[in-house]
Amino acid sequence: MNPSADPYFENDAEPWTELGDGIRRKIVGHTPELMSVLVRFDQGAIGTPHAHDAHDQIAFVISGSFDCEVGGVRKVLRAGDAFVAPRLTMHGVVALEPDSTLLDQFSPRREDYL
Repeated sequence: MNPSADPYFENDAEPWTELGDGIRRKIVGHTPELMSVLVRFDQGAIGTPHAHDAHDQIAFVISGSFDCEVGGVRKVLRAGDAFVAPRLTMHGVVALEPDSTLLDQFSPRREDYL
């Protein structure tokens, strides 16, 4: 979505981008300083543990549940829960249910997603 062309996100009008291994995403919107991305996981799909050099991230659970690890602390999160992973903090997830979905928010935006 190009925010200067259309300031609205309509979920049904935006296609999912298949990332492989049971994970897909769609960009909700972005500015140079902020990006929101829906990420849907098949049951058992793994968001491999990693850290970002230049991005802070908040991941809000929209649906389903996830076994999460952030900064070495593990916890199961369900719809309505979230985690915060500041830059350089290791984090990863495993989807525990079909169609488990996160709303990932990044600051600044992920240029590699565009």
